[in-house]
Amino acid sequence: MKHLVPKTFLIAACLSVGLTAKAEDGSAAWLRYAPIANAKQYETLPAVIVSRGESASERAAAEELRRGLTSMLGRPFTVAKNGRGAAILLTADAHLPSESYRIARNIHGLHIDGSSPAAELYGVFHFLELIASQRPIRDEKTQSPSATIRWTDEWDNLNGTIERGYAGRSIFFDNGHVRADLTRAGEYARLLASVGINGCNVNNVNADLDTLSPEHLREFARIADVFRPWGVKLALSIDLTSPQTIGGLDTFDPVDPKVIAWWQSKAAEIYKLIPDFAGFTVKADSEGRKGPSQYGRTPADAANVLARALKPHGGVVLYRGFVYNNHLDWNDRKADRARAGVDNFVKNDGTFDPNVIIQIKEGPIDFQAREPVSPLFAALHKTNVAIEVQTAQEYTGQQRHMVFLPSMWKWVLDTDLRAPGADGKPRATPVKSIVTGHAFPNADGSARMGGFISVTNVGLDANWLHHPMAMANLYGFGRLAWNPDTPVDEIANTWSTMTWGSDAAVRATVPKMLLGSWQVYEGHTGPNGIGTLTNILGYHFGPGIESAERNGWGQWFRGEKDGIGMDRTSAGTGYIQQYPPELAAKYESLATIPDDLLLFFHHVPYDYRLHSGKTLVQSIYDTHYASALAAAEYVPQWKSLQGRIDPERYTQTLHLFEFQAGHAIVWRDAINQWFAKQSGIPDAMHRVGNDPGRMEAEAVKADGFTPVDVTPWETASGGKAMVCHDAKGCTLTTTVQQPSGKYNVAVQYYDMWSGISRYELLVDGKRVAQWSADDTLPPAQFDAAPDGQTATRFTAQGIALHPGATMTLHAMPDMRSELEHVMPAAEANSQLRPRDYREFAPVDYIVIGPDGDLTPQ
Repeated sequence: MKHLVPKTFLIAACLSVGLTAKAEDGSAAWLRYAPIANAKQYETLPAVIVSRGESASERAAAEELRRGLTSMLGRPFTVAKNGRGAAILLTADAHLPSESYRIARNIHGLHIDGSSPAAELYGVFHFLELIASQRPIRDEKTQSPSATIRWTDEWDNLNGTIERGYAGRSIFFDNGHVRADLTRAGEYARLLASVGINGCNVNNVNADLDTLSPEHLREFARIADVFRPWGVKLALSIDLTSPQTIGGLDTFDPVDPKVIAWWQSKAAEIYKLIPDFAGFTVKADSEGRKGPSQYGRTPADAANVLARALKPHGGVVLYRGFVYNNHLDWNDRKADRARAGVDNFVKNDGTFDPNVIIQIKEGPIDFQAREPVSPLFAALHKTNVAIEVQTAQEYTGQQRHMVFLPSMWKWVLDTDLRAPGADGKPRATPVKSIVTGHAFPNADGSARMGGFISVTNVGLDANWLHHPMAMANLYGFGRLAWNPDTPVDEIANTWSTMTWGSDAAVRATVPKMLLGSWQVYEGHTGPNGIGTLTNILGYHFGPGIESAERNGWGQWFRGEKDGIGMDRTSAGTGYIQQYPPELAAKYESLATIPDDLLLFFHHVPYDYRLHSGKTLVQSIYDTHYASALAAAEYVPQWKSLQGRIDPERYTQTLHLFEFQAGHAIVWRDAINQWFAKQSGIPDAMHRVGNDPGRMEAEAVKADGFTPVDVTPWETASGGKAMVCHDAKGCTLTTTVQQPSGKYNVAVQYYDMWSGISRYELLVDGKRVAQWSADDTLPPAQFDAAPDGQTATRFTAQGIALHPGATMTLHAMPDMRSELEHVMPAAEANSQLRPRDYREFAPVDYIVIGPDGDLTPQ
């Protein structure tokens, strides 16, 4: 929503901020190169940069260094082919390990040596990070990446939409073609290079069937051209039916000689256009995608035919381990989607070619707020593996909530699976040692090929990921992919300084907010390993608890009258036994299972007592109230930084925190109301269902409004909302009971996509606030229902009230005739059909609370 603020306040605020910060749109991300406070500490740094390299990457490295140093240190730096006296020398050193760099001083100046032009870039970006963070420049040990594969996957469609994209349309595609202007694509490659990411798969894993047509390949080559100066290689998702759909063959059977020959010819065609092509990503036999099982073939059969076609050219195959049956029988107590990874792939261990990597999601389900590490990592001892994580926040707030995902990823990477060694005894096998190829090495003792993939899904929003804080996740992914031992507090601190500046208050506040945000989000959504509890049948944003139950998707948590949680023990689905024995024993026993994973592995009564000493249901109530309050506190924490951050990014981030504060309450109330109803156990603190100061819209005097049932019921207070079908507007009126004073008044309502209702709040007939329902909620996809996806709130602060005052909410729906029966443009994951985009100003409740920066709780 947009609310109106007095102009005098806006002018004063902009003037005060303008004294210390200039407006920015976030497109520079962490590469702002803002002037540093103490440039004098680098006064001995030579002003001449000597680079003799002729490649595009070497030229880019020299120019990047010049640009960054000149901006940060406030004095001119120049690039030369040769130089006398002290200089910063960018040099190639073929003796360094692959993709490695070294920073060192000698009598000739400062050296940034790289084993390749791309490695020189990595060294330059690291050096600039040292300056931006105002750290001393010392001789450093050779810096080498942890793994060969460090890619992002972008789920972009050729029509310009992005599956699970929340920041605008594709930077690569539009209307069935590669964009004419690829400036943003080149800028994105620069960002990726700055954190050591060396590959980018630009199209959806649910690939267009004509992806590999000659016409498209010629266009993809243009993307590769803008990636190349930054050392980022282009990869493509492909569909295994391509020999049929594009080649015209009567089969795509991977062992058929015609199919083998077709893939070999197609690979040669690709490398003629894109000599440094990275390889293919494959999704098959999953969620409707055809695969080798159609012919009775294995994943190895399919992966190997591709790998052998790519091998002469140096390409690799990333074959996704996300293969499962999405038509499971809910009534079968032994059915378990979590088993699918091991069940489908372990029997093929050792049969995949050396340039095949199995791309394994971090957990066995699907990017939840918390789930255990996939046991498939420990099950494949003779196969290359990589970890797939998701920067895009599909199940973690979709870039409208701040969630610092490196905290989760570090927890995953550090999880010790305790796989047996050659002697059969358990040994330390953290996930990071598996995906970097060290835990299960090749026969000659060398590390296996492995790596890290982030599903990122940047868009045309100026700041790439919509929420300015979300860029910390992309930065953090790159840092952990380069070195999974990097502490998350170091990631948060460095990113904060480079992104928001070196002001002491900023450096103290932003990292602290980031580092607690994963637990805050988890705390007001899905508890104790149950899953996020979002609407899995919609677009995974708001609460939709029972959408996970009684269907074939297998994200069940079996919330029943006797208790809740999936029984994955040896007496249940047997999933726990897929882990190595020592870890399996820990998960099997209620005495040793961690509370935060309890419901993923065990079905327990609602009054089961946790290790914390609380009952399960009381812990859920308490955690959800505490976490919603913690989310609300982001607002005053952020407001404390006003004037220390440029106004444009400050304001955008503040609005997102205000949204999160309200949406966290939607989540809190939905989860707690559902558990109270299902368990029959009341909250010992008498909070659930008892909301002082809250007035249900259907319980106050209404003029023109009509009540509607909300589905699911828990996403509205009382299960109902009020809607207005009168273009002239409708009103809700109540009499104030509170003592005289200033209060915050929050209106909980629903903001539909496209329509823009208008609201105003009046006290004794005088307007005290007004706003429009024009949030950009994720995704840009039609949702006509008041529910957990569209729920939001507006908070008017400092409203003077007195006993007996008349408070009126006047709502004006968006009834424009042109919004009826509209045939929309293409939308990701939707079937095109006429829409009714009118918005009927739905309202849930009004709540009065204490004055201040916190929205009423």
